[in-house]
Amino acid sequence: MANLPLFLAFVASAALLTVTPGLDTVMVLRTASVEGPRPAAMAAGGIALGCLIWGAAVSLGLGALLQASQIAYTAVKLAGAAYLLWLGVKLLINPRKSLEMSGDFSPPKGQDSFRRGFLTNLLNPKMGVFYITFLPQFVPAGVSVAAYTFFLAGVHVLLAFVWFALLIAATVPLSGFLRRPGAVPLLDRLTGGLFVAFGLRLATSSAR
Repeated sequence: MANLPLFLAFVASAALLTVTPGLDTVMVLRTASVEGPRPAAMAAGGIALGCLIWGAAVSLGLGALLQASQIAYTAVKLAGAAYLLWLGVKLLINPRKSLEMSGDFSPPKGQDSFRRGFLTNLLNPKMGVFYITFLPQFVPAGVSVAAYTFFLAGVHVLLAFVWFALLIAATVPLSGFLRRPGAVPLLDRLTGGLFVAFGLRLATSSAR
């Protein structure tokens, strides 16, 4: 049977970790501010799917490979770091001029935002290591470890969705500010710099 106090302790811990500023928060905030609520929701969906895939991998024991194999961890880590650096440099070099797009440019598609969120999370081996070290602490005795681990990953994703919804709602009052000249390029360059920083941090991180 599930242990309610242990489960509530997990919810509290996961909620605190969810609201701690990180790459996912930066991506959803930037997408909501510049591209709008719907693309931000798609980005959040991509992030959630990445988390669920990591949760499934850990529950099936595949996440242990990242801890056991330095080669596997490094391969995923470098792919993720390269993707983040590519996104960051792209924003730094070619920031958007304004919220309104014209000429040869078209509004970002929802699937583009979803893909960014998904790949950013899926190519971050820290998620797998985090799940494999964090989730088992909250698995009570007498339950299926695999099933309950995936259940906890699902709860974490649900908490993330709530947090992302609050972030998206909070950006609505910023729409007036973002229509000022120079506001959107500034935000793009700031986000690009953060993505580059996250990419460099991931590239130089260790498995533990």
